[in-house]
Amino acid sequence: MAAADVVAGPGVGFLPLVSLGPAFSGLVGGWRRTALIGAVALLVCVGLGLYDGLFEERRGFTAMASVAGVTAAGIAAAVMRLRREAELASVRSVAEVAQRVLLRPVPRTAGPLQAAVSYTSAVAEARIGGDLYEVVASPHGIRAIVGMCRARGWLRWRRPPSCSALSGRQPTTSRTWSGWGRGERSVARELEGEKFVTAVLAEFGSEYEAVFLNYGHPAPLVVRESGSVDFAQPPSFALPLGLGAHGGEGPRPYRVVFAPGDQLLLYTDGVTEARDPGGSFYPLGDRAGLLKEPDADRALEALREDLVRHAAGPLHDDAAMLLLRYHDHAG
Repeated sequence: MAAADVVAGPGVGFLPLVSLGPAFSGLVGGWRRTALIGAVALLVCVGLGLYDGLFEERRGFTAMASVAGVTAAGIAAAVMRLRREAELASVRSVAEVAQRVLLRPVPRTAGPLQAAVSYTSAVAEARIGGDLYEVVASPHGIRAIVGMCRARGWLRWRRPPSCSALSGRQPTTSRTWSGWGRGERSVARELEGEKFVTAVLAEFGSEYEAVFLNYGHPAPLVVRESGSVDFAQPPSFALPLGLGAHGGEGPRPYRVVFAPGDQLLLYTDGVTEARDPGGSFYPLGDRAGLLKEPDADRALEALREDLVRHAAGPLHDDAAMLLLRYHDHAG
């Protein structure tokens, strides 16, 4: 820039462009580097102004003021950007720790069930992922849940409902139903400013079946040993957790045959709502063939990789998937 100004002479007016140096430095560099480049630019401005004789009129002083002002603005921008980056790195670190605490590894086996899990977090600045998954063994059977983080404590409720209560049969005591209602109210209190939470809970007893409660969550995917695919749709749609105070009936428990050799995929809407560049949703049912892989972890990883390829880039929402395979005790 200085060479061009010397060659072109004072009549062309290249001198104010010297301020581009500190301007770009403030966008990509630190404040010290910006200040140094600004100081050099100011010296160049003074030298060229004297060479061109611009200080005999206002143009020289205007150019100096322009360089000084841009340098100050660049330093302020660099300071604010570095502070924001430091805060973001700190929050992301906390988010990663919190995510690991909230999403502890599920057991690889639970009774006759084999479990595999996949969690793909959408990187949207410093937001902690909102999905959860868990598999636990209770006195009433094996229980699995997929939903939001604030619903986590509900799965480990002190008095969980029995399979008979979930299936719609008459409970042996009123504490079964009341315990479930207290759990839902507890979730509503935990939500605080959140709008709602969707969740699906599956319970596996001694019979070859799964019993579901669905709170506005995507229907589980069932893959039979024969290769047939079906979505376990609820008989009626219930309000998500946290919206019970607005009226409406709770979820109706429903049963689905789940026998040795079958697979069950619980997932969040980050999977089915992932869009390709053309705007088409991810066809989960059509891709269920990827779960034929004998190793459950590899099968779920293949499905996750296919999901990312479909989105052609980072997902816009967290995507959690919990794969449960029924293996008889002999297997």
